[in-house]
Amino acid sequence: MDTMRLTSPASRGVRVASLSLAALVTAATLTSCGGDDSAEDPSTASGTTSASPTPSEEPTTAEPTPTEGGGVEEDAPTGTVPVYYVGSTGQGDRLFREFRKVSGEPGLGAAEMVASGSPLDPDYRSAFPDGSGFSSVSTEDGLVVVTLADDDWVARPGDMNGRAASLAVQSLVYTVQGALQTRDPVEVRDSSGAATTLLGVDTAGGVANADQLEVLSLVNVTSPEQDSEVSGSITASGVASSFEATVPWEVRDDSDAVVLNGFATAEGWMDGLYPWETEVDLSGLAPGTYTFLAMTSDPSGGEGNPPMFDTKQVTVG
Repeated sequence: MDTMRLTSPASRGVRVASLSLAALVTAATLTSCGGDDSAEDPSTASGTTSASPTPSEEPTTAEPTPTEGGGVEEDAPTGTVPVYYVGSTGQGDRLFREFRKVSGEPGLGAAEMVASGSPLDPDYRSAFPDGSGFSSVSTEDGLVVVTLADDDWVARPGDMNGRAASLAVQSLVYTVQGALQTRDPVEVRDSSGAATTLLGVDTAGGVANADQLEVLSLVNVTSPEQDSEVSGSITASGVASSFEATVPWEVRDDSDAVVLNGFATAEGWMDGLYPWETEVDLSGLAPGTYTFLAMTSDPSGGEGNPPMFDTKQVTVG
């Protein structure tokens, strides 16, 4: 079957921002109806630092876990960890989550994946420059300790600005916290065991996870997965913080025409990202490649910040 080609979120931003305002407003009025993500999508759910892991990042438990914001989320399979990559949005770079399988020690595997792994979604990228790496990840006295393999990433490169460096550090923080199922702050150390900077960001004493609404994309698709083969009716799911918990979605064909659309209702929206889930009937589509797109609702009619969105390319059999 053909492989779908996607443009980057940056190049699609203008197109998505100009989506039919009538469709978005209509979706926003329907939030009292249907849909949640009570058992399918692991996700973060509180916008603030917490003392315990959020269910989005609990890959080894078997039962759905209540979130701090009141939602319930599905846990990822054993051996699977959340990895937070950078993607472009109309409001600047943000972190998008993928679930990835790792072998061996999950904390180190996740750290290596976020630093030098290749995202499944071509719209995402690692926040870290080439070189260096991490030699170990452990917990110690209320800290997650990540040890650098060498000194390459101690200082911030000249072509990286401060915000990009901070976002890279947060991608590591969110990733290793999720892999280890803890919200302990993350301290980076050099090979001698001394606390050091990471890309110029001071980590002595530990760096806490930043507010979700400040660093994470406000919508993220977990299912369908990138490049998956689908048919019939599928369950699409993810997490979002969208106005009145409304998450509009579309299916587009390879000419970028909208062939299906609707909305999901998330578990919440005010203080963090909450699970959403919806059934999408693909049975009427001809075999081929399509894009599933979920976005945040825009009640301003284009007067405020542009909607954020996430896409996954799929093949309908």
